[in-house]
Formats: sequence, C-alpha cells, structure tokens
Amino acid sequence: MDSALLDKYRNLLLEQKQEIMNNAANTVNDMLAPAENFPDPTDRASLETDRSFNLRLRERERHLLNKIDGALERVNNGSFGICESCGEEISQARLEARPVSTLCIRCKNAQEDMEKLRGN
Repeated sequence: MDSALLDKYRNLLLEQKQEIMNNAANTVNDMLAPAENFPDPTDRASLETDRSFNLRLRERERHLLNKIDGALERVNNGSFGICESCGEEISQARLEARPVSTLCIRCKNAQEDMEKLRGN
C-alpha cells in the first residue's frame, strides 16, 4: 500500500479515535452534572435507562478504540491492509467500510461460518 493511502487511513482512524474520546468526555461530563430531581418515577426511570444505554455505547466504543489503536500500530509497522490469516491484501472497499479490519472478506466469511457451526 502506498504512503498516500496509508496516510488517508491513518487520518481516518485518528478522526474516529478523536470522536470516541469526545463521546467519552461528554458522557463523563453528563454523569458528573448535578442530578435532576424527578418527582415522577417514570421520568427518573427514563433518565436511568438513557444513562445505561449511553454507558453500553461507551463500552462498545472502548472496544473499538482498542481496535483503532491496533490498526494505527499496523499502519506504523507496515502490516496495515494485510490479512492476518492468509496474508493477502484486504480490499480497499473493505478497508473503507471497516478500517480496523484484520481479515480479508474471504477469511472473515470463513471465520463467521466456523462460528455458526460452533453455535457462537
């Protein structure tokens, strides 16, 4: 992969990382804000449900953040865009859709088929 394309993916990954970090900071600020007093239990339950949902989103983003860091490491060491299973190049279309991909579409499909067979 040429350096211009690697720079493109590096920038894309860094943008995604910054967005996740901003979301995390906003969630922390929201959690630290003084709690509103809701006399209606339904309103309070709605607030707690929203907070729980946001925390689940942040947890998913934390996992994605780890994948982004791994992808940035691969960009830096020259292994970005190479399938970890077969060693072939991962298609540009796949990397555009999911820049943290470590498997080409063929190997990813095979992995998912194996997971289905095992019932995972």
